[in-house]
Amino acid sequence: MSSGVVELRPAATPGRIGQATAVEQSRAVAEVQAAVIVAQQCPRSVPAAIAEMEEACRQIELAEQAFFRFPRAGENVEGPSVHLARELARCWGNVQYGVRELARDDAHGTSEMQAWAWDVQTNTRSSSDFIVPHKRDTKKGVKDLVDMRDIYENNANNGARRVREAIFTVLPVWFRARAEKLCRETIENGGGVPLAVRISDAARAFEKLRVTPERIAAKFGRTSVDQLNATDVAQLGVIYSSIKQGTVTVDDEFPAEPDRISAADLAPPKNVPPAGEQPAPPAAPASPPEPAGGTSKPVLATTGQVRDIARMLADLGVTDPESVIRTAGNLARHPVPRLQDLPRDKAADVRAQLDSYATPEDLDLALAELAMADDPREDGDDGE
Repeated sequence: MSSGVVELRPAATPGRIGQATAVEQSRAVAEVQAAVIVAQQCPRSVPAAIAEMEEACRQIELAEQAFFRFPRAGENVEGPSVHLARELARCWGNVQYGVRELARDDAHGTSEMQAWAWDVQTNTRSSSDFIVPHKRDTKKGVKDLVDMRDIYENNANNGARRVREAIFTVLPVWFRARAEKLCRETIENGGGVPLAVRISDAARAFEKLRVTPERIAAKFGRTSVDQLNATDVAQLGVIYSSIKQGTVTVDDEFPAEPDRISAADLAPPKNVPPAGEQPAPPAAPASPPEPAGGTSKPVLATTGQVRDIARMLADLGVTDPESVIRTAGNLARHPVPRLQDLPRDKAADVRAQLDSYATPEDLDLALAELAMADDPREDGDDGE
């Protein structure tokens, strides 16, 4: 007669393991047992956890990192960040979490990862296994990662997002919601710093990202940055953090302004005759041949060309009006006092060059090469 007792046997293990592996296995088992025992003997105090969470969320340093933002399907997605999740796990107590790489397949360019969070007091555990391709999305398409550091950072970034969700799974919903609300209030309050000071600090920070105050004001429908309110500044903080983390780009948040040129550039030329005395209109296929003993005025750049050059230079970090004119003149090898004084064909050449530069470094390199290529014999000197 069967007793109905089922004997459970441990899973088969390799017949031969090293000493270091055996020590690590024993340590891992002991660590888990100790965590459970400590959690049962020292259970969390919910009022104390709430008080600690509220104190943490009132700190501007945490609040500024508490949210993320990234574009998807033409819209921006926002939510609580992994920084907030880790801090809430610490405040709640008796919560363990982590991410580990289970396997790496360099031949196929993938890593198998696991992210997990465990409330050892209630024995609530959340984990997920996922595959991370060794690839990165760029504006020029998907880029394969081969450098070890790039692969590590890519795995860590993907793992952090899964850890965030695992932690939020084991935390009470109300605990997370209250923390998010407090963090938003802290951001709007600015940690007690006056609004005018926060606006000024934000404008200076975005200038380092080549974002002008005019672009900031336009994003929020203001005529100037001085009209931003506390909510606008709080949103700027989230945007700035997201740009620094690489989840969004400057162009995603601040579309380039088509008319971003100075008033001086749009003023009529000082040394050019009135419109009635100008050469043939732009529709003419070519300028008439130069008459003997005289000169003809070149066809100047169109307003559209001037705007495009100013916009493209601003996107490459050149925003000062004098620098814009000087840089355009250097690229055209035709120095001018204003952008409108560029000949039309020179302006077209400058615009084509700028279109090929992806970063400010590309522009700097091109200018350096042009400077080195300048032949002093153009000034009548044979050189050495």
